[in-house]
Amino acid sequence: MKDNSIRLRLMQQEVEQFKNKGKVVTTSQLGPSLAQAISYSLLKDEESEVVSASFIANNIKVLVPRELAKKWTDTDQVGIEGQMLLSEGEYLYILIEKDFKCLQERPNEDESDAFPNPLDTRC
Repeated sequence: MKDNSIRLRLMQQEVEQFKNKGKVVTTSQLGPSLAQAISYSLLKDEESEVVSASFIANNIKVLVPRELAKKWTDTDQVGIEGQMLLSEGEYLYILIEKDFKCLQERPNEDESDAFPNPLDTRC
């Protein structure tokens, strides 16, 4: 998250889950109790025509129109993006991406399920 933007990066299994089940949910605990957690839900939406988001009870819910979701999960398209009107002249930028392996090794980061990086000439 940065300013008025949300960026979700999904690993291969998460993209597959989104394709097959229509949703992915993940939670990050920020303190010793579950009350101190934030989660996000990425959901396929049969009725919407645009990417949108809401924030209720510590959950960021991102809705993706069914056809956009299908194209993204069935092809090598990297991302889905949208802008949601917040107020006069203010927008929330939403970006959902397939997460690629980094070109340099990063300690403490599990990239075993990341997508192969198209810039990696070793692949």
